[in-house]
Order: sequence, then C-alpha cells, then structure tokens
Amino acid sequence: MSLLSTMRASASALTAERARMDIVANNVANINTTRTDTGGPYKRLQVVFSPDRPQTFMARFAAFFGRAEMPRGVQVNRIKEDTAPPKFVYDPTHPDADASGFVQYPNVDIVQEMTDMMGATRAYEANVTVMNAAKSMAMRALDIRA
Repeated sequence: MSLLSTMRASASALTAERARMDIVANNVANINTTRTDTGGPYKRLQVVFSPDRPQTFMARFAAFFGRAEMPRGVQVNRIKEDTAPPKFVYDPTHPDADASGFVQYPNVDIVQEMTDMMGATRAYEANVTVMNAAKSMAMRALDIRA
C-alpha cells in the first residue's frame, strides 16, 4: 500500500465518521419528536459502513481471476432506521396522547447516542493521526539526499 492509498483510506474514514456524527446529531435533535410526516414518532437512524472496494477495470479483472484487491477504505453503505419499538410515556395532557393517555416517543436512547458519538470522535481522531503520520513520512522521504 502506498502513502497515497493510505491517505485515501484515512480520508474515506474521515468522511464516513463525519456522516456518523451527523446522524448522531440528528438523532439527539429529534429525541422528543412525537409526530412526523409519515405518522408516529421519529425513528432512530443508524449508519451502516462497508469496505470501499476499487471499481476500476483492473480491480474487476483481478477479482474475476480470484485475486481481489484489498479494500481501500470505508464508505457509508446506507442509513437505516432502527427497528426498536418506540417508548410509551403516560402524559394525558400531551397533544399526541392516545385515548389511554400514552404518548409514543422516539426510540432514541441518549446514552447510546453519546456512546456512538464518542466512538465516532475517537475513530476520527485516529484517522487524523494516520493522515499526519503518512504526511510526515512523505515529507521525510522528500528530505532524503543522495
């Protein structure tokens, strides 16, 4: 793996972790949203990552012969809704309360969101460190004199 491919892999991870942080921020912002356009409470979103495999002709040619290239980073595969049920809270004065006085709140757990946020932050910081190390190695290689 060359220095440029190392930097490309870390850059893709930085982009993916930034998307993860955006989703965490969106989940926290909607923690009390009891009514959406589709009906019902907001549903927690989750980011699904997958390896970023090269899509070049040579990569497909090598894969055809069973010699697939290594992944070159990560990509956001999709953003999916969490299937956990909503939380029911008894509050008969709430405008969205049902006939028995229960309100459906989003399935967003603040502890889980903060854990995801810390994980995304640590992964982002680790990839910044990798980028800085690769940049430092490239600069040192330029300093080599014959």
